[in-house]
Amino acid sequence: MRPAPLRYAFLGLSAVLAGCSHADKPAIHGAPSEARAASDAAFAVAPDAPGTGPYPAMRDVRPDLPDHIVYRPQDLDAPVAGKLGVVLWGNGGCSADATSARFHLLEIASHGYIAIAPGKAYSGPGALPAPPREAPTREGAFPPVQTLPADLLSELDWILAENQRADSPFYGRIDPKKVAVAGHSCGGLQAISVASDPRIATAIVHNSGVLDPSAFNPITGFSVAKEALNRIHTPVLYILGGESDIAYPNGMDDFARIDHVPVAVANLDVGHSGTFRDPNGGKVAPVAVQWLEWQLRGNEAASRWFVGADCGLCRAPEWTYDAKGL
Repeated sequence: MRPAPLRYAFLGLSAVLAGCSHADKPAIHGAPSEARAASDAAFAVAPDAPGTGPYPAMRDVRPDLPDHIVYRPQDLDAPVAGKLGVVLWGNGGCSADATSARFHLLEIASHGYIAIAPGKAYSGPGALPAPPREAPTREGAFPPVQTLPADLLSELDWILAENQRADSPFYGRIDPKKVAVAGHSCGGLQAISVASDPRIATAIVHNSGVLDPSAFNPITGFSVAKEALNRIHTPVLYILGGESDIAYPNGMDDFARIDHVPVAVANLDVGHSGTFRDPNGGKVAPVAVQWLEWQLRGNEAASRWFVGADCGLCRAPEWTYDAKGL
C-alpha cells in the first residue's frame, strides 16, 4: 500500500546500522560525504526548537539523573489531555550522544510527552567534547557500544519514582500506563530488547531490525536474537528508510516474523539516517507522534493514519505502508 504526503513537516537524524559511531555514518539520503559534512556542520550550530505541538518543549539536564537528557514540555503545569506519556529512547549507534535525535525528541515532547535519552550532549550548540570510542575488537566490527538496554530501563525507574516523589516537578504528572520505547538503528535494537518489559505499552523501531542469526554481527558489547521478537507483548511500529536503508532487510524480516501482536511498517525512501536532522524531526516525527497518540492515548483521529482502507499512510505517495493485526 502506498501512503500519502502527510500534512506535517518531519525531520530526522540517526546513527548508522547498529553500532557505528558518528564518524562512521554513511552519507544521508544517498548524498556524498561532502553533503554529510555540511549536514554535520549545520546540525552542530542549529538551535533547539520547541516543536510544533501544543506544549513548547525543552531539554532538561537533571542532576538527579546523571548521564541522561530529559526532553519535556517547558511548562509542566500546562493542562494536558490526560497525564504525560513517556518515551524511552535508544540512541543511534548505541552511542552516548543524548542529543543526536534532539529535534525528533523535542517534537515528541511538544505533544505532551517526557522523552529520555541516555548519555550527554555531544552534538549541537554547546556540545561537550565527545569521549573517544574504543577501537573495534574484531575485524569488520563497530566500536563497542556506549549505552545498553539497562540504561533505558533506568530512565523508566527514575521517572516513575519522580511521579511519586512529592517534591518532584514531575509529581503526579506521569501516567505509568503510557510508556513507549523507541530507538534508532542500534538504539532500535535496544528498543526491541526493552519491549518485553511489562511496563511498556508500545514500541517504535527506527531504521533497524534484528540481524539474521547466520549473518556476521558487527555490534560489540550488545546483541539481540530473533527470539526477542517473540517477547514483544505490545503493538509495534517499524519506520524504515526504504530499500536504500541498510537496516531494511532486517526490519522487513522482523515485520514478516511478528504475528502474535499488531505490527506495522512504514517506509520513507530516505535511507538509514531518516529525517532526524530536519526541522522538528522531519517527515518521520509526525508518524511517530500519531502512533503514540493512538497507542498511548487512544486518539481515534490518530488511528486513521494507520488503519482503514483510506488510512493516511495508505494514501501518502511518499510512504510505503503495510500492517498486520491492527
